[in-house]
Amino acid sequence: MRMYRSSTGRRASNNGGRTLVHAGIAGVSRAAAACSLLLAASGCLEIDRPGLALDIPGSYREAHGPPEAATPSLDWWRSFRSRELTSLMEEGLAANFDIAVAIAQISQADAQVRIAGAPLLPTVNLNASDTASKASQQLLTGSAGGSPFSRLYATSLSASYIIDFWGKNLAALNAAIETAIASRYNREVVTITALTSVADTYFQILAARDRLRIARRNLGDSSRILFLIRQQFEAGTASDLNVAQQESLVEQVRATIPPLEETLRQNTAALAVLVGKAPERFNTRGAGLQSVAVPRVTPGLPSELINRRPDVRQAEEQLRSSDYSVESARAAFFPTITLTGQLGFESAALKSLFGPGAWFYTAAAGLTQPLLDPGTLLGQYELQRGLQAQFLQAYRKAVLSAFSNVEQALVAVEQTTAQERIQENVVKASRRAFTLSEQQMNSGTVNMVTLLQVEQTLFTAEDQLAQVQLARLLAVVSLFQALGGGWPPTAPTQAKGA
Repeated sequence: MRMYRSSTGRRASNNGGRTLVHAGIAGVSRAAAACSLLLAASGCLEIDRPGLALDIPGSYREAHGPPEAATPSLDWWRSFRSRELTSLMEEGLAANFDIAVAIAQISQADAQVRIAGAPLLPTVNLNASDTASKASQQLLTGSAGGSPFSRLYATSLSASYIIDFWGKNLAALNAAIETAIASRYNREVVTITALTSVADTYFQILAARDRLRIARRNLGDSSRILFLIRQQFEAGTASDLNVAQQESLVEQVRATIPPLEETLRQNTAALAVLVGKAPERFNTRGAGLQSVAVPRVTPGLPSELINRRPDVRQAEEQLRSSDYSVESARAAFFPTITLTGQLGFESAALKSLFGPGAWFYTAAAGLTQPLLDPGTLLGQYELQRGLQAQFLQAYRKAVLSAFSNVEQALVAVEQTTAQERIQENVVKASRRAFTLSEQQMNSGTVNMVTLLQVEQTLFTAEDQLAQVQLARLLAVVSLFQALGGGWPPTAPTQAKGA
């Protein structure tokens, strides 16, 4: 702000100047207080929000055993006991692009904090000028003489400060701080999502290799049976229909291979991007799901989950930020008190610029009260109230979704574990029936229709078992994700009197 001064004000004594400034500030403060009382008395600008009204359950319905038995560790992926998976997870932490974006967003949020905090500090500027002028000839003719040229040197410091009397700027700063904290929880959300995506994709690759191996083995078995049926056909003990049926089965098994190859290659390319590598130079070595252990994990207490899930903490910080934003929007209705001042030197000669008679100062206090506004302030206030209601409902949903995600993951883990056990029995029985049918076929005593049904049952059961094993691993990963990743170790409780 450019300051103007009069010669009278410049010649005023220091004490008199301070008295006038103090009197001006006191008058501004009294006027501001009167305006604030009028606005507060209206009672139309509320900043309180409704309570959370959440019912936190005491335990999970699907949880079994003590909750402290096997809570996930921070490096939870090591519990699968796969060196390749551990290596991929570490590469994902270091090179995943989504995580890098989340980290950059933290830097942006921190910068917003500095920007929001700037109005709480005074603004100081250094001014320096060198002004040269020449008077017109007409003025010189009518005057008593003098030089037509003049020069004025000036240097000064100017300062401006807005008194945050109503807490508007402080509330805006607190809102930015809460947003910055929320951005850090967002990074954890993105990190957990990225890591679970790496694990899911890796397990899908292993499952595709298992299914490919099963399909190729089944193709060899069905082709061997086809060869035997053709021999029997040439010997007159099998019909052309038997040959055609077996040929159809062989082609059906062969047709399952290209989709599995597609799944394997596409997931390999997707995994490469997740760990920040080019798909053309990336591959995995894992042979199948048998090389991966299935960890046991219990969910912990529901009350702990709220503090462990980063998405819940993020929603909580966003809600707090909206509270401060409403407070800042409400304070915008109140007067703005501004203090300005200038201190410097001014002289017609450069050599006497910093002399004792060349210095000057000005000080002023101003109050600005919005009286007629086309709805901007009220609109901003209503906008922040609407955002506050939005983040309140988002927080409620985040909490309940956290409990729901854990329950769903627990159900999936329990049911896929039971399904895998049953499916293993189905595969054993189907393999035994296939072996017996092949032996009877060699002896010429088997019904070809029965043999065909036994083959189809075995091939389907083996492929289904691989899919169930994948589903179980994905369910365990989902449980880790639902719990918010790994939990730091809990300090053991000391015995009384220790």
